Amino acid sequence: MERTYTEEIELLKLGQGQVFHGEGILAVTKALLQSGVSYVGGYQGSPVTALLDVLVSAKDLLGELGVHVEACANEASAAAMLAASINYPVRGAVTWKSIVGTNVASDALSNLASVGVKGGALIIVGEDYGEGASVIQERSLAFALKSTLVMLDPRPDLGTIVDMVAHAFAISEASSMPAMMQLRIRTCHVQGEFVARDNVPATVSSRAPLAEPAPHDFGRLAHPPVTFPQEADKVARRIPVARDYIVKHGLNNTVKGDIDGVGIILQGGIYNTVLRQLAEAGLADAYGNSRIDLHVLNVTFPLVPDEIVAFARGKRALLVLEEGSPEFIEHLVLQAIAQSDAGTKVVGKGTVPATGELSGEIVAKSIATFLAAHAPAHANGFESVNAGIEKARGDGAKSGAAMLAPRAPTFCTGCPERPVFGAMKLVEKEIGKVHYAADIGCHAFATFAPFHLGNSILGYGMSLASNAGVGPIQQKRTIAVMGDGGFWHNGVQTGVATALHNKSDGVLVIMQNGYASATGQQWLPSSGKFTPAAERGMDIERHLSGMGVTWLKTVHTYSVSKVRAALKDALTTTEKGLKVIIAESECMLARKRRENAEDAKRQKEGKRVEKARFGVDDNICTGDHSCIRMSGCPSLTIKPNPDPLRTDPVAHVNNGCVACGLCGEMAHAAILCPSFYRAQRTINAGWWERTLHRVRRAVIGRLARAI
Repeated sequence: MERTYTEEIELLKLGQGQVFHGEGILAVTKALLQSGVSYVGGYQGSPVTALLDVLVSAKDLLGELGVHVEACANEASAAAMLAASINYPVRGAVTWKSIVGTNVASDALSNLASVGVKGGALIIVGEDYGEGASVIQERSLAFALKSTLVMLDPRPDLGTIVDMVAHAFAISEASSMPAMMQLRIRTCHVQGEFVARDNVPATVSSRAPLAEPAPHDFGRLAHPPVTFPQEADKVARRIPVARDYIVKHGLNNTVKGDIDGVGIILQGGIYNTVLRQLAEAGLADAYGNSRIDLHVLNVTFPLVPDEIVAFARGKRALLVLEEGSPEFIEHLVLQAIAQSDAGTKVVGKGTVPATGELSGEIVAKSIATFLAAHAPAHANGFESVNAGIEKARGDGAKSGAAMLAPRAPTFCTGCPERPVFGAMKLVEKEIGKVHYAADIGCHAFATFAPFHLGNSILGYGMSLASNAGVGPIQQKRTIAVMGDGGFWHNGVQTGVATALHNKSDGVLVIMQNGYASATGQQWLPSSGKFTPAAERGMDIERHLSGMGVTWLKTVHTYSVSKVRAALKDALTTTEKGLKVIIAESECMLARKRRENAEDAKRQKEGKRVEKARFGVDDNICTGDHSCIRMSGCPSLTIKPNPDPLRTDPVAHVNNGCVACGLCGEMAHAAILCPSFYRAQRTINAGWWERTLHRVRRAVIGRLARAI
């Protein structure tokens, strides 16, 4: 990884009584060490990437504590790590991005949940949900319900988050249920403080290993016939024990107010949003005091019916604030009320939107509607809140913000994947459109302008597999694209192995940029190709050859003409079978971070440094802008034409240029125009270069004056 976590690692060393200042996900990392964790694993993904990155960077500290850390190949392998807690009294934690990561891990999770655990097992999932999400809109709670996992959704407060990590391990051990903690994006990045405790070395760890393995116990296997009593144990023992723990330790919070007859039940993760909207309406203060009774569910499964009924008793109506559908919590609340004599009306979906994130605006409208119907004397405060929201929206429209053209996500400047899609567009002009299976990763940006390539996205590393049913019904061969991260994550078995077994006749393009780029440049099994300091590791080309791929070409992505030729050959050759093109170039972000540091050091030492960039000659550019349509580089834009006799704006390369050369390559491969030039700036030039530069300036100046 190019990024370092020096400051974050120091936070992990804080001891008893010291104050931790930082963000939510780092507080979770510290809480793991305070809880005596023995092993940690996971797969990177927003918003929990930093958890694993920091632990990997803190190998020395973790070695002292005997904590084993493993960067897993995918979420399924991470979930399978928790098997250590089935037979042994060791605490383990794994992390990934949900909901897609939980989908991948679900097989192992189901088996783990069936058997149950001896040591505390904690799954930390980044709940990427709502408008800012980068994945499909589903919730992790469904997995907790179906598999009987404790589900924690802590208030976005560092003290609460840290406490919930400790309770998660304890409740897991008490009930034998694995625990899942969902952390919303806002929770992961909320800033705050808490009083730290000493890190606790585990009694069983890599520094204190067991002399003998656990004895064979068929009851600790997820295999019939013992799976049937395991299911009964979930209902008869595990859930009641978990409920008792929740009540005994007060994991859910009840806030008492002075407004009679109504109350709100809410998920812990949206507590800050709800309290802020109540405060805006004059029904709460900034210190957590609410005039309306609140029941905050830091544990959303299992719910405690007695807690729900006790909160509901004496109230006319309850509002259940729950994100997304199905409304699992609302159903459980309704069940608890229906089986009691509380007689309270439960209000949920309908007043609360059925889908989408519960933003401040949505929460304000939902509470206002609820109060207007059930406590109208206290609804006035929200009239001004909602009026303010509408005014802000109107002011934005008047200012022209609503008229701004939408800006689609796109590749980073200099991204080595952009030229491949430019080459695809050139091939498309020659042979026509083909079915294109996209994948999760940076290359998914090709689905946006200016490329508009992609017919499906079915999951990480699943692009080739998704073409299995499409290929036979197409006259032309299909194309699937995946990254090297997707290849190792899932693509090698679900895609390549299946395609070879079934003798599929399609084209696979593997973007080999050397890192899991979308999540922060984490190393992959094949990263050694681009990181000389690291071990060589695996090689995708050798791996494919060993599997039996015979049509295999490796091309440099910035050589657009060669990529174009390889794509055309793969799509038109008479040779049958899977055809694989490995398009390789290092991730530009990682490369520039390394090179910039090296250049800064050389420059400081007075050594020669070269910095190149590209530009467009205003006098040659015709204003056609084909270069922009075929590239989409953020540094390639337009500016007014300096020629007063020409009105069309000319292409322009701004200061974001990283000199990857794609614009010139595209101009050459597409036979667009010769207006691009490459300039080179030399720092700490030698005497000969400085002398030559002075001579050139003198000659050019004299010639210019003579014209």
